[in-house]
Amino acid sequence: MSSPLPARSEPVARALEAAAVPGRIRELSASARTADRAAEALGCPVGAIANSLVFVSDGEPVLVMTSGRHRVDTAALAARLGRGPLLRATPEQVREATGQAIGGVAPVGHPRRLPAVVDEALADYDEVWAAGGTPHTVFPTTADELVRLTGGRLMPVASPVAS
Repeated sequence: MSSPLPARSEPVARALEAAAVPGRIRELSASARTADRAAEALGCPVGAIANSLVFVSDGEPVLVMTSGRHRVDTAALAARLGRGPLLRATPEQVREATGQAIGGVAPVGHPRRLPAVVDEALADYDEVWAAGGTPHTVFPTTADELVRLTGGRLMPVASPVAS
C-alpha cells in the first residue's frame, strides 16, 4: 500500500487521474525545489525538469513551464504572446493563483486553469518531470502531455541563441 500524498499534491493527483495521465506523483526524500536538485534526485538531465513559473501580465497570472536549462526571456515571451510585460509573481500571488508554493508549483491542480506556455525545449526529452504540488513531489510526463493538460501553447521561452 502506498503512503498518502501531501495535501497540496492531492488536487494534482486528481487532475492527472481525470486527464488519464499514466504517470503518478512520486514523493522524493530530498527537496526538488530547484531544477538542479530535482535532476540530481531523479538522475535525469536538468533540461528534462519542467519548472512551473508564475508571472503576472495584463492583471492575470500566466503559467510558464520552462526547461530547467533555460531562463525565461520575459520581454521576448510577452511579445510572442501579444501580452503586456510578464512580471514575476510574488509568493503570495503564486499561492493565490495555484494553491501551491514556489518550488512545488504543478502544471495542474489549481483553483482555475491559467493561461499557459510550455517551453518547446521540453520536447527534446522523451520524459520530463514536473512538480506535484510540493517541493518534494514530482511526476513524469511529456511536453505534449503538458500542452494537453494545461491547454497551453508550445513555444520558445528563452532568448534565441546567437549563431
